[in-house]
Amino acid sequence: MMIAAAAEQQFAIGVDLGGTNLRIAAVDAGGKQLELITTNTEVKRGRDYVVGEICDAIRILQEKFRGKYRFAGIGIGVPGIIDMESGTLHESPNLPGWENYPVRDEIQRRLGATVVLENDANAAALGEKWLGAARDVDSVCMLTLGTGVGGGIVLHGRVWHGMTGMAAECGHISIYPDGVQCNCGNRGCLEQYASATAVKRMALEAIAFGKAPELARAMSENPEFSSKLIFQHASQGDASAKAIFSSVGRALGIGLADLVNVLNLPMYVIGGGVSSAWEAFSPAMHEELHRRSFVYRATEPDQQQSPRRRTLVTRALLGSDAGLIGAARLALM
Repeated sequence: MMIAAAAEQQFAIGVDLGGTNLRIAAVDAGGKQLELITTNTEVKRGRDYVVGEICDAIRILQEKFRGKYRFAGIGIGVPGIIDMESGTLHESPNLPGWENYPVRDEIQRRLGATVVLENDANAAALGEKWLGAARDVDSVCMLTLGTGVGGGIVLHGRVWHGMTGMAAECGHISIYPDGVQCNCGNRGCLEQYASATAVKRMALEAIAFGKAPELARAMSENPEFSSKLIFQHASQGDASAKAIFSSVGRALGIGLADLVNVLNLPMYVIGGGVSSAWEAFSPAMHEELHRRSFVYRATEPDQQQSPRRRTLVTRALLGSDAGLIGAARLALM
């Protein structure tokens, strides 16, 4: 009886397809990661090669766990603009040469299995909803602070895609109308003030104007001058580095105020690599959010409302696994 019961348990395969790293995991219906395969995404070798690598890894995991679990399907998180109906990746800055590529149908053709394609930020939001910071709420908006700023919205357990799958482009909320030019064609987008790229740009600007001598010294000594290094300086009390992360927090607070006023969700989760600097930017973020959103002021956590009527802004819990777990969840729903 126990053997039969085990055979009825489901497992799915989640794929986190990034421009640098490719991660494929078998995940059971309870969210337990059964096995993980990690490799480099060799984009220069072409999309057919990368898809072949994905399919080979999936076959290995299928074969290993098919006898113990019932296979539910494959979920794939991809950075870029996706047409949900056709399963086509229209464009991705991290995957050059993949324009208008029918990723879903190509992998289904090779494997003969059900494939669900999703934007990587949406997959991360779903992962946090399933097993992470948002597991106790019914709806959540997530911001992912990485090279750019992504966003995902989960309403009552389901990703909200909008009309064409392009909903929740939170990184392109206008923060400063005449601000820094963005690659999307707008000016002053959140992405230009709260991403790892933005942190480095603001540091270089401060150095160029002679306002950041410690950062200038760090840049001359370390060729890997990055947002992580700038955060280390902020943690050590460097005033110029602290000012940069205060700018990040203010920009996030302005963007979150708009999201809170429009969506009135119970939780907003901040993830991605820059979220590791939470202590450096969150005070300014919460201050700006409180100042700009009357909805937040009426529902912020220090009020007397029931926990179900509070607006929580918190750091993600799953780290780099959020997108992978969310991708697997897509195939289990």
